[in-house]
Amino acid sequence: MNRAKTDARQHHDPQIRGFASDNYAGAHPEVLAALALANGGHQVAYGEDDYTEHLQRVFRSHFGQRAQVFPVFNGTGANVVALQAVTDRWGAVIAADTAHINVDECGAPERIGGLKLLTVPTPDGKLTPELIDCQAWGWDDEHRAMPQVVSIAQSTELGTVYTPDEVRAICDHAHERNMLVHLDGSRIANAAATLDVPMRAFTNAVGVDILSFGGTKNGAVFGEAVVVLNPDAVRAMKHLRKLSMQLASKMRFVSVQLEALLAKDLWLRNARHANTMAQRLAAGVREIPGIEILYPVQSNGVFARLPHEVSERLQKRFRFYFWDEQDGVVRWMCAFDTTESDVDAFLSAIREEMGR
Repeated sequence: MNRAKTDARQHHDPQIRGFASDNYAGAHPEVLAALALANGGHQVAYGEDDYTEHLQRVFRSHFGQRAQVFPVFNGTGANVVALQAVTDRWGAVIAADTAHINVDECGAPERIGGLKLLTVPTPDGKLTPELIDCQAWGWDDEHRAMPQVVSIAQSTELGTVYTPDEVRAICDHAHERNMLVHLDGSRIANAAATLDVPMRAFTNAVGVDILSFGGTKNGAVFGEAVVVLNPDAVRAMKHLRKLSMQLASKMRFVSVQLEALLAKDLWLRNARHANTMAQRLAAGVREIPGIEILYPVQSNGVFARLPHEVSERLQKRFRFYFWDEQDGVVRWMCAFDTTESDVDAFLSAIREEMGR
């Protein structure tokens, strides 16, 4: 057997794509090319490299001159570090009950970050000033964790998107109550693509204090960032990042990926394509009797209800997840590399299984 062929073998079929998660996608070729360019020679470790220095300027072009960017390994790490930076040990964070920090991070904000989550049921994954007030009380009650931060996701876990005016209303409401605002932006690019506005329009321009910036779902290999928009509200970010095990020694390889996405328009091209594929999927699903789309399709995800047995059969043909298995709700996600042929093949499979 040829040893070179054995060592270089591919362990999967690169032509197969599913609808389980945008995390399943590989890296965009332009990101891989940037990684290769950054690989030569030596660069200072722990963020003192040329790429991380330049990344500060790139992020300021998107989020204003006060923005400070701190690359980290992953989204949970970004959220935990960001929330720690804007809470006291006795502090609490108000969030939607469907928020990623509540349902998909294994309790990390509470167990690792040491803060309390105060959750609120929402009809569409979005908080409002009125919903925030369900938990925004008891600041002087020593028996209750103190509400200090409102955390919103853009786009939300249900694929919905806040308008800039909606984010401004939340920020104004929170600030009037001496609370800060964190934005979980794991899919921030998809939200900007849907709204057709710069990311600053619903972040620093309307009062967001700190955000978690997502790169992985948008075409990076790995790596996210904490972006401090209000430096006056944040303490010791460098120390918190290290303490939380999110300080990369070879940080240039995180920074160069984010630079590749943001320095030009790759982030927006990727997001627009993923969103367009989700719209194509939703349009096709709406023509199939017996399937209900549950939420507005405003980013790159489609949430639908269909017979449980149909979903189980479909899962043998295409990978995707149940969102609420008891209620028959599934989530179908599109990515930057989802093709029209992928969507059409999936729709054909759905029609076949619904017709059985």
